[in-house]
Amino acid sequence: MGVTGDAVEEFERHRSKLFGLAYRMLGSAEEAEDVVQDAFLRWYHAPAVEAPWAWLAKVATNLCVNRLTSARARRESYVGSWLPEPVRTADGALGPLDSAEQRDLVSLAFLVLLERLNPVERAVFVLREAFGYSHREVAEVIDSSEANSRQLYRRARLRLADAPGNAKRPTGRAHRRDLVESFLAAVEEGDLRGLEKVLAEDVTVWVDSGGRIGAARRPICGVHRVSRYLVGARSTAGRRVRLLVAELNGAPGLLALAGEELIGVLVPETTGDSISEIRIIANPDKLRLSHSGALSGSL
Repeated sequence: MGVTGDAVEEFERHRSKLFGLAYRMLGSAEEAEDVVQDAFLRWYHAPAVEAPWAWLAKVATNLCVNRLTSARARRESYVGSWLPEPVRTADGALGPLDSAEQRDLVSLAFLVLLERLNPVERAVFVLREAFGYSHREVAEVIDSSEANSRQLYRRARLRLADAPGNAKRPTGRAHRRDLVESFLAAVEEGDLRGLEKVLAEDVTVWVDSGGRIGAARRPICGVHRVSRYLVGARSTAGRRVRLLVAELNGAPGLLALAGEELIGVLVPETTGDSISEIRIIANPDKLRLSHSGALSGSL
C-alpha cells in the first residue's frame, strides 16, 4: 500500500478505535500503543485493503494474542499485585462510554477479571462485548469457525461469572462520584471515622508498585485496616501530596501528585452506598505515558 497521504489518513481514522481494542485486550496503554504502531507498519507494507477496519482489527487482535501469551509468564513473576494501567477517558480515549455497560467493560476491576481468560477467549469476549462483532466476524478474526467462536464465548462468560466478587454491581455514576469526593475529603483530613463511613466492612485495597517503591505487596482487607493504611500512607509520604478527582477508565478516580509529578492513582470501586474495593497504581512505569488518553508524569 505504501504511506500515501490517503493511506495515512485512512489509518488515522481508525487509530483511536484500534487503541481501544488493544487496551481492552492487554490492560496496558503502553503495550496498546506498541500494537497500534506495529499495525501501522503492517498497513504500510500491505497491498490494497478493501475493508480497512476489519483488516486492522484482525491484525491488532492477533498481535495482542501473541503479547498476552508471553505476558502471562511476566505477570506470574511480577512483584506484588499486578494491576492494569489506568487511562484517562474524559477525552474519549477508549471510545464512547455512554452506558453503564460500556463503562463496566473498561473498569480496572473488569480488566482484572479478564486475566482469568486465555488470550483467545479474551479476544472473542472483547470483540463480542465491546465491539459488537457477530460470531461469524469473530471467527474470521481468529481464523476459526462460528461454532468454535460460540464455544469460546460461552466458556469465557462462565469463567467470568464464577469469579469472586463478580456479582457486585457498581452504583450510579452521580452517586459514585459523591462517594469518591467524600472519600477524598476524609483522606485529606486524616478523618478515620469519616473514611469508615464510606468504606464497606470488607473493603479491600490492592497496590501495584512493581517492587519499584515501598508499598504493600499483599491485599489489605477490612475497613479498620484499610482506613489506617490510607491515612498513614498519605501522612508518611515524605512530601506534600495533592489528590485530584479525574475520570479514569470511565469512572471517577484520584490522581496523587507531589508538586506537578504524578506519583500514584487510586481507583475506587463502589457497591451500593459504600466503596468496596480500591486499586492503587504506584509503579512509575505505569504513570509516565504520553498517549492523549493515558496518564503522564507531568500534568
